[in-house]
Amino acid sequence: MKTIAIILAAGYGIRFDENRPKQLLKVAGKTVLEHSIDAFEKTPGINEIAIVINPEIKLLVDELIVKNKWKKVMRTLNGGEQRHNSSISAICAYSDYPDDTNMIFHDGTRPLVDPLLITSLLEKMREYDAVTVSLPAGDAMMISDASRNEVVKIPERKYMYRMQTPQGVKLGVIRKAYELGMKDPAFNDVEECGVVLHYQPHVKIASIPGDQKNIKLTFPEDAYLLDKLFQIQSINIKDKLDKDALKDKVIVVFGGNTGIGADIIKIASLCGSRCHAFSRHITRTDITNQDSIKKILADVDSLEGKIDFVVNTAAVLIKVPLMVMDEKSIRNTIETNYYGNINIAMAAYPYLKKTKGHLLLFTSSSYTRGRELYSLYSSTKAAVVNFTQAIAEEWEHDGIHINCICPERTKTPMRVANFGVENVDTLLKSENVAKVSLLALLSDINGQVVDVKVRDFAETK
Repeated sequence: MKTIAIILAAGYGIRFDENRPKQLLKVAGKTVLEHSIDAFEKTPGINEIAIVINPEIKLLVDELIVKNKWKKVMRTLNGGEQRHNSSISAICAYSDYPDDTNMIFHDGTRPLVDPLLITSLLEKMREYDAVTVSLPAGDAMMISDASRNEVVKIPERKYMYRMQTPQGVKLGVIRKAYELGMKDPAFNDVEECGVVLHYQPHVKIASIPGDQKNIKLTFPEDAYLLDKLFQIQSINIKDKLDKDALKDKVIVVFGGNTGIGADIIKIASLCGSRCHAFSRHITRTDITNQDSIKKILADVDSLEGKIDFVVNTAAVLIKVPLMVMDEKSIRNTIETNYYGNINIAMAAYPYLKKTKGHLLLFTSSSYTRGRELYSLYSSTKAAVVNFTQAIAEEWEHDGIHINCICPERTKTPMRVANFGVENVDTLLKSENVAKVSLLALLSDINGQVVDVKVRDFAETK
């Protein structure tokens, strides 16, 4: 029995209000469509993938297929104006396949679908000819008379569920359902299990628990939520560091002689990495001077023959009201916290392009909202986040990954100098942030802001 994943990506998303199809919106370093396909590519039970698209974006999708080297993507099919047109296009493409072929239909704009959810659906299809995933409705539901804007009925919430995709249906069942549906003048463009329910009512449809993260990109606001959801799942801090993967990696760390930077050097060195630390106080490195950064990286490359990872933990925090800051302090804060990252990125580019390496920057939990007494610090850290996301897209085709670590309050010399003695139970240990930083360097995430929170390490305190 063969299983075919049908990725429905032919829509333009009128409600999304974008100049390009919403499935081509980039989040976490990739398009929404790429994330969706990746999940099925990684699921063992999927034998083949077909992407249903609008012909106008065929060249772009072909480029994605080549770039990602997907092995299961066998067909790109033309879709239509409505969902059922795209589904029928896929059904026709597999008309010579047996009726018991598993057809798994998925919205190309649900990029957070979990391979484990896909596997659960496939297991359920051993018992049923049609399976959907669903979640209990959190809000009360109502039936409305749209013509009069009046409530007609409020069903009991315990019976109400929200349907998601993927939805699995045997090829013979969905083919027959659409044949009957297309003869019905009152046909309603619903998802595949809905078509089966209406036109093949004798077929039992099973439901398995869905996933709250498996949201569909529909409205502009959804893009912000998607970004945060990717951020949450980007790194599993409980994972063990792969020492073999770090062995012989050449790592350059600016700000590497104290705090988080020093711990990155310490942990990576124990794993066999060849590490080089630079800082203002120990090596008199000035990251606001691009020529100085270029010389440092050229020297390391000449010595080691490559540079795999470049990390910048250097920052300046002057905790005073803006109106009492002198011009020198203002300039030093902006140039170190923002311009320094630009210098490092530009100087590191040729070396990371050669090794398909990784640039790692640091922001602060204060980037989400300006904080009194350190307005310049929090605003420059917000700039680093935007810089990371933008450069990740610019450098994607060069194979370079760039991400940003966002630790909560961390016990570092800079923090002690500004806040004095604090309850250590409320602070992150710098070695824990260093570990997450190395996990990020070894991951395939891109354009991400990786949150590191105190509660994540509560068990280890």
